[in-house]
Amino acid sequence: MCLIAFALDAHDSLAFVVAANRDEYYARETAPAAWWDDKHTVFGGRDLRAGGSWLAIDRRGRFAAVTNVREPDPVSGPRSRGALVAGFVEGSEPARDYAERVLGQSDEYAGFNLLLVDLADGEPALFVSNRDPRRIVAPGNGVHAWSNGTLDAPWPKVMRLREQLTQGLDASPRQLGPMLFDALADRSIPDDAALPDTGVGKVRERILAPAMIFAPGLGYGTRASTILAVRRDGRVVFVERSWAPAGEDLRHAGERRVRFRLASSTIDALGRRAKRK
Repeated sequence: MCLIAFALDAHDSLAFVVAANRDEYYARETAPAAWWDDKHTVFGGRDLRAGGSWLAIDRRGRFAAVTNVREPDPVSGPRSRGALVAGFVEGSEPARDYAERVLGQSDEYAGFNLLLVDLADGEPALFVSNRDPRRIVAPGNGVHAWSNGTLDAPWPKVMRLREQLTQGLDASPRQLGPMLFDALADRSIPDDAALPDTGVGKVRERILAPAMIFAPGLGYGTRASTILAVRRDGRVVFVERSWAPAGEDLRHAGERRVRFRLASSTIDALGRRAKRK
């Protein structure tokens, strides 16, 4: 997962909205979003190599998503970063406790940025990174975004997606999904002067600059685009579009769409937060 924008308590009827692209090597085995066989209350994709996930949500309103950190000399770890997502959505440990435990074990993972959301908690969102600075941040209400750097870093694709999500929240509900999928499909490359300098060189920065990446020479690109919307009445819509290389271009390789309701205790918590807005 390499580009994520989310809105928390930034809309009257939508408690939580996510728009995300997952970028990965085409050869890495992946299961598209579905209800998990080993945890029937969790919906999300699965990494078939290591067993974790890049983005998933549980019926209790526990959500997690992870990105790697762009580094010139990435260091691998003995544990899969996808396990951070699976461990949170499958478990019941409070988000703050989970974040602190993960940060205490941060050397066991390659560089990661992790978003933890528990819509039933009084502190509903935490952002955790094991790179400089190693810290836990409570993003607070509003619209936020990140890619393979810090939260709300001024990377062009991060700022564009955050702006598109902000505008989508002001549009009609029927326009929100199409607007966000259009934003996630953006393959434009910014001017070199606007590119971040993460130490990987200008050529690689250009390849990785679009919201939707297509790098067949590297065997790498955007594999899935996801939109998640949680209404204050507990209704959830999760849509995932898959992408695959087709010669010199990408092809739409499938779509999963599911609607469900959160647990009643979480719906009650959403109602209490709405009254405090």
